Amino acid sequence: MPIVIDCNIPAYSVLQSERIVVMDRERATSQDIRPIEIAILNLMPTKKETETQFMRLLSNSPLQVNITLIHTESYRSRNTEAEYLGRFYQSFDAVKDRRFDGMIVTGAPVEDMKFSDVAYWNELVRLFDWTKTNVTSTIFICWGAMAALYHFYGIRKYALPNKLFGVFLHHKELFSTPDPLMRGISDEFHMCHSRHSTVRETDIRKDERLKVLATSRRAGVSVVSNMSHSQVFVLGHMEYDRDTLQKEYERDLQKGLPIRRPFCYFADKSGRSINMNWSSTSNLFYNNWLNFVYQTTPYRLDS
Repeated sequence: MPIVIDCNIPAYSVLQSERIVVMDRERATSQDIRPIEIAILNLMPTKKETETQFMRLLSNSPLQVNITLIHTESYRSRNTEAEYLGRFYQSFDAVKDRRFDGMIVTGAPVEDMKFSDVAYWNELVRLFDWTKTNVTSTIFICWGAMAALYHFYGIRKYALPNKLFGVFLHHKELFSTPDPLMRGISDEFHMCHSRHSTVRETDIRKDERLKVLATSRRAGVSVVSNMSHSQVFVLGHMEYDRDTLQKEYERDLQKGLPIRRPFCYFADKSGRSINMNWSSTSNLFYNNWLNFVYQTTPYRLDS
């Protein structure tokens, strides 16, 4: 089944060019299917690229998926046109009376700030609390994961001496009963990271409400969930495209920021070839998540 998005959003033509089946809302309403309703709170300045990355992952499923894009009302992006946000995005207040099968809260480039100093923190806290009653399962990404871990569980974030930047080997936690989100994923897999902060694995393991799903010797704890999987925390970026880290690297070089070459990212010293060794894990993880919310949510979301 296809992903259902507005036919005028840039991601529509991008995904079509990749031979990914997409469907506009008019055609979707003619099908007698209860689609999965997924909301994406996009906090990234590169909204068009980020929304396309997640839509690509969510399209790799036999399920019909409706996407609702959300932006913050208390802070308006300076990198995305107001007309674009008004056309393709909704505010939290506009959707707060709805229920969703799943939600994704992206990262944001505000790691150096205290949570309470972030312009939209109060709005984000309202949304975080709302997810507990209106969303079956929420995935929090990178800074979004650190913010949610702090809000719900009091787990602090810590500044790193150098930016964690590159593609890192991870190890899946092994349980007597395989975790539904990690089913089929190899014991060792790769994931992208691009962040200046971290949380401590010891802090998470102390909290019996949480379980660690994957760790990395270099990147630390990377995938965490609560016991019911209604909250999932991914400290890395499974959604990244082949060239995302390269673009970030070149951007920081142009700005004169201290930045090292992304770890284990380029296939050779020339930097012209990239080994995209995280995509199969990414697709399987999000497919597992969609399958989980599909089996968990009642047929009628309002029931």
